[in-house]
Amino acid sequence: LSCFLKALLQLGDRQFRRVLVFGVGLSLLLLAGASISLFALLRGIFDLDRYIPVIGNFSWASNLLSWGSLATMLAISIFLMVPVATVIISILLEPVVQSVETIHYPGLPPATPMSFSNAVLDLMNFIVILIAANIGALLLSLLFFPVAPLIFWTINGYLIGREYFQMIAARRMERSSALALRRQHTSTIWLAGTLIALPLSIPLLNLILPIFAAATFSHLFHHLAPTASG
Repeated sequence: LSCFLKALLQLGDRQFRRVLVFGVGLSLLLLAGASISLFALLRGIFDLDRYIPVIGNFSWASNLLSWGSLATMLAISIFLMVPVATVIISILLEPVVQSVETIHYPGLPPATPMSFSNAVLDLMNFIVILIAANIGALLLSLLFFPVAPLIFWTINGYLIGREYFQMIAARRMERSSALALRRQHTSTIWLAGTLIALPLSIPLLNLILPIFAAATFSHLFHHLAPTASG
C-alpha cells in the first residue's frame, strides 16, 4: 500500500505530470482508433445505410454510432484498456521510472533500458498471451456470469503484475534474476496487479492508470529487491 501511496503523491511532480498528460493523450488516441475500427466493422457487417422494405433504412443507427462515439469509446475502454495500457507503458516506461527514481531513490547508478528489439518482441509475445487469456476469461465469464468481474480482475491482475514488474526489474538486473525475483514474490505482485486492474474497468479513470501503475511497480521493485538479495 505504501507503493500505491507514493505513486499517488507523485502526481504533483511536474515531470511526472508531463508524462501523465502525454499518456492520457496517447490512451485517447489509441481508443479513438479502436472505436473508428469498430464503427467501420459494424458498418461493413450490418450495412447500416441499407434500405429495407417496411422497416425502412438504418441511418438512425449510423447517426447513433456517430453521435455516441465518445460514449462508445469510453464504454469499450473497459475491455480494451489492458492491451492499450501495455502498449502505452512500453513506450513511456523509461521516463516514468526515471522520474520515480530521481525523487525517491537518488544516487542509483544508471539503469540499462531494454533494447528496442527485445522490447518489441516482449510486447508482441505479451499481447498474444493477453488476447488468449482474455478470450479464456470471456468464456469463463459466460459460464460463471455472477463472478465475471472477479474473473476479469484476477486474470488481468496477474498479467499486468507479471509484465510491469518484469519490465521494470529488467532495467536493473539480468533477465534471469528479474524472473527469479518475480517468481519469488508472485502473490505480492499478483495482488498489486489486481488492485491496478480494478479501476481499469472505470471509464476516464482508466486513462491515467498506465502511468500510475508503472510508478507503483517501480516502488514495488525497489521494495522487494533488497529483500530478495538477502
